[in-house]
Amino acid sequence: MKNHNHKKIHVAVLFGGKSAEHEVSVRSARNIVAALDKNKYDITLIGIDKTGGWQTFSAPRLAAAKKIISSGPKTAGAIVPYNAGGKFLAKTDNGPKKVDVVFPVLHGPFGEDGTVQGLLKLANVPFVGAGVLGSAAGMDKDVAKRLWRDAGLPVARFLIYQSQEKNSAVYEKITRQLGSPLFIKPANLGSSVGITKARNKREFIAALKTAFAYDNKIIIEEYIKGREVECAVLGNENPRASVCGEIIVKHEFYSYEAKYLDENGARLSIPAAIPERVSKKIQALALKAFKAVDCEGLARVDFFLTKNEKIFINEINTMPGFTSISMYPKLWQASGISSAKLVDTLIKLALERFNKEQKLRTSL
Repeated sequence: MKNHNHKKIHVAVLFGGKSAEHEVSVRSARNIVAALDKNKYDITLIGIDKTGGWQTFSAPRLAAAKKIISSGPKTAGAIVPYNAGGKFLAKTDNGPKKVDVVFPVLHGPFGEDGTVQGLLKLANVPFVGAGVLGSAAGMDKDVAKRLWRDAGLPVARFLIYQSQEKNSAVYEKITRQLGSPLFIKPANLGSSVGITKARNKREFIAALKTAFAYDNKIIIEEYIKGREVECAVLGNENPRASVCGEIIVKHEFYSYEAKYLDENGARLSIPAAIPERVSKKIQALALKAFKAVDCEGLARVDFFLTKNEKIFINEINTMPGFTSISMYPKLWQASGISSAKLVDTLIKLALERFNKEQKLRTSL
């Protein structure tokens, strides 16, 4: 029996954002709100439009929204981060109200990359997910791969080019180093946005243009022929790994279209049909990859598994999707944790970390 006299936790769900993953974030927010226990949580919805404006949302409006329409250069506002009492406030129908914890369901740059996490740290409010460093390192594929490589973890060979170096990205030279085909990706983006598989020079030149349209730094990787296996991680100091899941792709690779636009573009196999010894290796690597980038709260780690059972870490998502087809919640469901329990645990982890950090000295 629930204790209705118990004070509810006020959670602000932050979604949308300026990145190319805006629409995915809106869909993720809907599922998180549906999973939150309304007897335990008071929920304020805060949407960020593509211009960066913040606005409060009603539940029916979120249910119908595909994206957040800008309300002009000056929005009505949704937060009052710094008031005289040093509290982080959200605007509600009953006036400004103190926020107990923020759930930033933001994917990609301007949300999953440490920017919002820095704002929330300055505002001294608990928030779900990795901190500033973990978010930034996990978002940047170049930095993450360097950290994993330094930790002795297996990654595919890769090269990095900044926008001012694009003329030195010569197809013949790169294929001599990495072979063919190649994968060209923006360094800081998710949901497979801006990624191209290039099998010849013409495709390579077009792929460079696409990747540089989304980021000033791109990563060019060797092609690893293998199965795409993913593992979810949950926790702070002592994280645990979920069962493994496999993405069986019907497109050339697991593109944005295969993920979100073509309902038959990919099939999820959970748990993955792989030997238990391989699953255990992937779970152990997922935990190491999580710790190597200083991650906290949650992450989904993606792998390639070759025919001869070689495992390569592909990338980490520090705020993975929570849409109805997303792997992260599905992996935990298969591991015995419902969506309601999952979001509850994530909020608990956020509050635990915040309380631990409050005990640190901030002055001499």
